[in-house]
Amino acid sequence: MTTPTLSSDELQRYARHIVLPEVGGAGQQRLKAARVLILGAGGLGSPIALYLAAAGVGTIGLVDDDTVSLSNLQRQIIHGTADVGHSKLDSAAKTIAALNPHVRVEQHPVRLSEQNGAAIFQDYDLAIDGSDNFDARYAMADLAEAAMIPLVTAAVQRFSGSLTVLAPFRQDAEGRLMPRYRDLFPEAPPEGVVPSCAEAGILGVTTGVLGTLAATEAIKVICGIGEPLIGRLLMVDLISMRFETIRYRRPKSG
Repeated sequence: MTTPTLSSDELQRYARHIVLPEVGGAGQQRLKAARVLILGAGGLGSPIALYLAAAGVGTIGLVDDDTVSLSNLQRQIIHGTADVGHSKLDSAAKTIAALNPHVRVEQHPVRLSEQNGAAIFQDYDLAIDGSDNFDARYAMADLAEAAMIPLVTAAVQRFSGSLTVLAPFRQDAEGRLMPRYRDLFPEAPPEGVVPSCAEAGILGVTTGVLGTLAATEAIKVICGIGEPLIGRLLMVDLISMRFETIRYRRPKSG
C-alpha cells in the first residue's frame, strides 16, 4: 500500500493527533490510507462516522437502505430536521463532507446480507457493525472473517451497551486463534425476547457513548496502538455508570 502524504491543510487539521507520540505523522498517514466500512447510518453509525471522519480516515463506506425519520433525530446526530424523508446515506455523506472534505464517502444503499456482502467487504480493510439486529451482526461477523479484516461490533439497549473487536484469523501469544462472534454469542436469542429500540426505548446518548467507543477501537486498530478489545467484551451501564470487561476465548476444538 502506498503511504499517502499529508497536505499542509491536513497537517494543521490533525495537529493534535500528530503531537501524540502514539499516533504521530505515521499514524495519521495510516488513518488517511484506511478504508473503513460501517454498517448503519443510525444511532451507532452516526458518532462512529463523524469521529472517524474528523480523525481523518481516508475512505468511509456506509451501508444503509433507510430514510431519515423524525424519531431518529433524538440519537442519530449525523442527520438534521431538514433531512427527514431523505436517504440516510445522502444525509450522512453531506454532513461528513461539511466536516472534513478530505474524506471520501462510498455509499452502499442495500440491506446487507451474506449474498451481497462479500463483494462489498473485499474493498475495505476494517469493518464496524452499528446494526440493530442479530441477523446483521452474525452476517457482519461471518463476512469480516471471510474477508480477513478486523470487525468492531457494538450493541445498545435502553441505557446500556456492549462492545468488542473480532479478529478470528489472528493468533494469540499461545498460537491459538482469536475468538469468533459465535464463541461469545453461540446463537441469537429467540425472536421477540430482546425488544427493539422502538418497543423498549433508548436514551439517545447511549448510542453516542458506544459509538464513540467503537470509533476509538477502530482508530487503535488502524494505528496499531494500545490494546484493542480482541477477546474482551466491554459492558457499559449508564444508569449506574459502570464499565466492566470480561474475557472470552475460542474453544480449543474450534
